[in-house]
Amino acid sequence: MLTMLLNAFQIALREIRRNLTRAFLTVLGIIIGVAAVITMVTLGQGTTQAVKNQISSLGSNLLMLRPGAGFGPRSSSAGVPNFTEDDVTAISEQIPGIAAIAPVRNASLSTIYLQNARNTSVTGTTGAYFQINKWTIADGRIFTETEQQTGAAVCVIGNTVKRELFDNAGIPASQIIGSKIRLGKASCEVIGVLAAKGQVGMGDQDDTIIVPLAAIQRRLLGRTSARDISMISISAEENADSARLISEITALMRQRRNLQRNQDNNFSVFDTRQIAETLSSSTRMMTMLLAAVAGVSLLVGGIGIMNIMLVSVTERTREIGIRLAIGARAREVLLQFLVEAITLSSIGGLVGIAFALGLCYALAGLINVPFLFNPQINLIAFVFSAAVGILFGYTPARRAAALDPIDALRHE
Repeated sequence: MLTMLLNAFQIALREIRRNLTRAFLTVLGIIIGVAAVITMVTLGQGTTQAVKNQISSLGSNLLMLRPGAGFGPRSSSAGVPNFTEDDVTAISEQIPGIAAIAPVRNASLSTIYLQNARNTSVTGTTGAYFQINKWTIADGRIFTETEQQTGAAVCVIGNTVKRELFDNAGIPASQIIGSKIRLGKASCEVIGVLAAKGQVGMGDQDDTIIVPLAAIQRRLLGRTSARDISMISISAEENADSARLISEITALMRQRRNLQRNQDNNFSVFDTRQIAETLSSSTRMMTMLLAAVAGVSLLVGGIGIMNIMLVSVTERTREIGIRLAIGARAREVLLQFLVEAITLSSIGGLVGIAFALGLCYALAGLINVPFLFNPQINLIAFVFSAAVGILFGYTPARRAAALDPIDALRHE
C-alpha cells in the first residue's frame, strides 16, 4: 500500500510539473484561503494581547471609583458630588483585600517651560498612585511623604511632556531634573521623569504631570470644598475577589453618600480586569467571525480543484483506459486522482502558510500589535486544506475509476 501511495505521489508531482501554470491557478484559491484564515486569527490574537497589555499598563488589579453613572464622554456626572479624603480613609480601613489606595484630583493646566507651552493633564495624588498604576521612574524620583504632607511644589512628568517641553528645546537629559516649569499660575520643580507607557485607546498615558495632592489643593487649584477628590484609585490584593470588593465598596459609598434604597448609585466602580476580559472576548469573537468569512475562499479553492481535476480526467481518458486494460484496478485509479487532488491542495496550503507568516509579521509591525506565532492554527489550516482536496477531489477520482476501459481506449 505504501509503495502504491509513493507511486501515486510521484505521478501527481509529474503531472503538476507538466502544467505548472494551471496548477498554480488551481491552488490560488487554497493559498488565498489559508493565508486569509491564518492572517485573521494571528492578527486577532495579537490584537487581543495588545488590548490586555494596554489594560494591564493602567495598573495592577485596578479598581477606579468615580462620581457619576458610567464612564467616558457620555457619562452622567454633571452635578454629582465628588469624594472626600475621609471616603478614601473609610475604604482603606473598612474594606479588606485592598493592597493600596490613592485619592486623585485631575485638572488640565497650561504648562510652560521657556518658549514651549502646552495644556497638560495634571494629577494630584499620593505616592501610592505610582504603585497602583504601575508607574516606574526613568530618571529622578517620586515625591516623599514630607513633600506630600506639606504640598511641596514638586512634580513628576510623563515622557510626552519631557519630549514636548525639554527635548524640543534642546535641553539635555541631565539638566531636566531640578528644572522649574510653570503649571497654571505656580512654579513647580521637576524631580522625576516617568518611564513611557504609550497609548491606551485614544489617550496618551505619557502626557501627564503628577504632583502631591496637597500641592494641587493649595497651590494650583485651591480648595473650595472637602469634596475635591475626582477619583479614587484602588489596587486589590493578588487573590482578592474583585466582585466582592466592588460590592462592598458600593455598599459603603451608598451609605456615606446617604443614598436611599430607591435611589440609583451616583458613582461607578470600574474594574480593569473585567473590562480586559470583556474586550478580549469581543476581539476573539470578531477574529473567529473574520476567520470563518476568510475560510469561504478555501471552499472556492476546493471547487477550483474539482473543476480542474474533472478537466484532467477528460484529458487523460485514454491514459486511464490503458491502465485499466493492462490490469490496473479501479481503486488504484481512484487513489491516483485522489492523491493528485490532495497534493495540489496541500501544496497550496504550505504556500499559503508561508505567505501568511510573512504577511502577519509585516502587518503586526505596521499596526503595532505583537506577532504571536500559533502552531495550532497553522496546522489546522494545513489539515483543512488537505481535507478540501479529499472532499473536492473525490468526485473526479470516482469518475475516473468508473470509466469503461473499452470506451476509454476509443476516446480521442
